[in-house]
Amino acid sequence: MTDSMPDLGPVELVVLTFPGTRIDPATVAEIQAIVDRGYVTLLDLVYLARDEHGVLTQIDVDENLDDAGLGGLSLEARALISDEDLEVVQESLQPGTSAALIVYEETWARRLAGQVREQGGEVALHIQVPRDVLARAVRAAE
Repeated sequence: MTDSMPDLGPVELVVLTFPGTRIDPATVAEIQAIVDRGYVTLLDLVYLARDEHGVLTQIDVDENLDDAGLGGLSLEARALISDEDLEVVQESLQPGTSAALIVYEETWARRLAGQVREQGGEVALHIQVPRDVLARAVRAAE
């Protein structure tokens, strides 16, 4: 049996929330800079905004992201964000706020993971430690 899984590094979902209904250009520029440096590849993106009247707008990766300020991002459009993920964010989005749900590959890890697989191994565990957990651990170690 052959493995039909594409050669990918670890893939993660991040939800970025913002005040207002348009993402700041400096934030978009920083996301693009991370992509340009080869650290990540953006695989999917959904933009959500809830206006002051509670009306929800959703823009998917295959739609025009310019109105949200995300039009300049380099993306490999794949439908990876689940309806369940969207529902959780939609339900928590307050009026006058927006969110970008981004699925990204940790591109930097692709070659390492490939080398490990070539040697018969596998990336058995990949954990992202939240910032607040790390901060507590650092304080405890001082």
